[in-house]
Amino acid sequence: MSTPDTGGYGAQGPYQTDPNQPSAETTAYPTATATLPPQGPPVKKAAGLAIAALVVGIGAFLFGLVPVFGALVGIAAVVLGVLAVRKQQSKGMAVTGIVLGAVAVVSSLAMAFGLGAIMSGASDDAPVAAAVETSAPVEELASPSASETSEPVQEAQAPEPAAPAVPVEYASALIQAESYSSMLNMSKAGIYDQLVSEYGGQFTPEAAQYAIDTIQADWNANALAKAKSYQETMALSPEAIRDQLTSEYGEKFTPEEADYAVQNLAS
Repeated sequence: MSTPDTGGYGAQGPYQTDPNQPSAETTAYPTATATLPPQGPPVKKAAGLAIAALVVGIGAFLFGLVPVFGALVGIAAVVLGVLAVRKQQSKGMAVTGIVLGAVAVVSSLAMAFGLGAIMSGASDDAPVAAAVETSAPVEELASPSASETSEPVQEAQAPEPAAPAVPVEYASALIQAESYSSMLNMSKAGIYDQLVSEYGGQFTPEAAQYAIDTIQADWNANALAKAKSYQETMALSPEAIRDQLTSEYGEKFTPEEADYAVQNLAS
């Protein structure tokens, strides 16, 4: 018995298909498409260290004239600025904090060494009493004659009273004021505030006023030196330099002294 040729037919007849099932020709396969998450704005790195370096650097610049303390604050500003640069935070604020901190360190250390040198020099320059020997022989006193004894003896004139000595505190305030003027080119008002400050000389107002009234200083020259320093280290404009020189939070020079400094910046 021969097996019939099915020819695409099954054993029970032609293949049966489900009419509700789509054929292979009409079946559409979905194409896999990669869906990317939405891209947001670039995340800015936190600038906390850079801001801290700038703030501490400004504080260090203000306290730069205080021996040792200003140097400590300046070192803190430099460390914060270096950390901010390493973490790729705001480079402008970080570098500004580093520069201000370095200036404060140099000023504070120079102030400390200057005061130490002045104090040691003052102690070494104390006058030493020297015995002066007279080469002339001492003449013997002749006995007065009768005619001499009859004349009235003139009373010896009393010596003039010596000028009162300057108190030690006043002298120390004057020495410190002279160092502020010659080494740091400070103004008259700035020196007075530094002398009476609890973070500075801690002198009494009377001693500070004596130093200001006695000191021999060229305030115009000090203002010009400060203006050149701002121009070279911070590249400030003439108007900004004038504001910094006359500001009550800055150098406290008089408007006339600031005008002289700005007019002679190019010289």
